[in-house]
Amino acid sequence: MAHTLKPCRRRNRVFAASVAALALGGTALTELPVSAAAKPKGHDVSSHQKKVNWSSAKAKGARFVYVKATESTTYRNPYFAQQYDGSYDAGLIRGAYHFAVPDKSSGKTQAGYFVSNGGGWRADGRTLPPALDIEYNPYDKKRKCYGLSDRGMVAWIKSFSDEVKRLTGRRPVIYTTTHWWKTCTGNSGAFGANHALWLARYDSSGAGELPAGWKFWTIWQYDNGSGSLPGDQNLFNGSMGRLKEFAEG
Repeated sequence: MAHTLKPCRRRNRVFAASVAALALGGTALTELPVSAAAKPKGHDVSSHQKKVNWSSAKAKGARFVYVKATESTTYRNPYFAQQYDGSYDAGLIRGAYHFAVPDKSSGKTQAGYFVSNGGGWRADGRTLPPALDIEYNPYDKKRKCYGLSDRGMVAWIKSFSDEVKRLTGRRPVIYTTTHWWKTCTGNSGAFGANHALWLARYDSSGAGELPAGWKFWTIWQYDNGSGSLPGDQNLFNGSMGRLKEFAEG
């Protein structure tokens, strides 16, 4: 019987970090970290946010957003058009992301599905590069790295990246946590030189330790849904001018 994927709630990706924070008595950051208050504020959304009020999000300070487009090769966000086009019409810089399920098909296959269903890019200064959301397996916690070896996971990510680059002209942004990267890629340093890092780390005043290969983060997801913007809360590591340059490529 074919396995029908449901849209992932994207909470398992920081499971270990969340447990550690709770052990220390931490609470989610619902406001901007003081050290990053001047950076452009953004968020990311999926079908869980349904129809988003984009004018309200912009009024609350949103300057950019990533919208979930696809998962594996069997799921497309039913609210994608309203979220992706609506944010653009409201004046936000927007981009699309793909939730990886590496045990279902190759990186190349999932990249093709992603780009064909909203994961494209254009050099208009308003469209962020495509993004790959790669994290712990939400469907089988016993196979948290999807049954892939460190080398196999690195190869899967490279396959996805190469196909996205071939189809769009941009390398994908990689969304992950340092804990996942160490656990499932062996802390590979193969991607830091030419892939922007979108790092998730909550309950902290800073982004913390980076995965191997990266010297800085480009986007930091500092809160997973309790902030003022719909979905998860993010910051861009630079000015608005640099954000536009990043979008332009």
